[in-house]
Amino acid sequence: MGKLVLYGLEPSPPVRTCKMTLDALQLQYEFKLVNLLAGENKTKEFKLKNPQHTVPMLEDDGKTIWESHAICAYLVRKYAKDDALYPKDFYKRAVVDQRLHFESALLFQNCIRNIALPLFFRDETEVPRSKIDAIYEAYDFLEAFIGAELYLCGASVTIADFSVISSVSSLVGLAPIDPKRYPGLSAWLARMAGRPNYQSNNGNGAQMLIDMFNAKITKIV
Repeated sequence: MGKLVLYGLEPSPPVRTCKMTLDALQLQYEFKLVNLLAGENKTKEFKLKNPQHTVPMLEDDGKTIWESHAICAYLVRKYAKDDALYPKDFYKRAVVDQRLHFESALLFQNCIRNIALPLFFRDETEVPRSKIDAIYEAYDFLEAFIGAELYLCGASVTIADFSVISSVSSLVGLAPIDPKRYPGLSAWLARMAGRPNYQSNNGNGAQMLIDMFNAKITKIV
């Protein structure tokens, strides 16, 4: 096995998705901090490895992969002892893929990034109410996805759970989850938070992002 290096920063939900996957696979890796706000992802050296200059980026024995879903799927395919985290069965995998696409398009892009970019890169301080409403719309879908199941895709955890929890745990500071309105989602959150090493892999970084939001936002309008 080659040396694994994960590039990123703790507040980033996609980076935390990769950390949870690496931990679930019991893989040893080096974590290299990349400060996006300081532009460390735009150095010549970094862009040679990743022209999109995004995090997370995984380096495996000199080969680089970026985009968290691609990284997690790669890690499971290459290093997992079984396919539980990313099933080979066509239907089961399609369900996992759907949840992953939901996370990237709605939770991360439409909710987190849509709020974070104006705050951190355009120095805005107010967030339109419609952006908070979009978070609750996403919660409604997640409640339906979970239903009576333990996890997002059924009875066992998959990389979709790691991906979605990284985003949802970052949004609860802006849009708290009412257990009465979202009993399934609330129970799933508690279940995920009870996983080994959850706090170091996700919880601490999620709180960092929540604190960053709180420090910038002056008003929901």
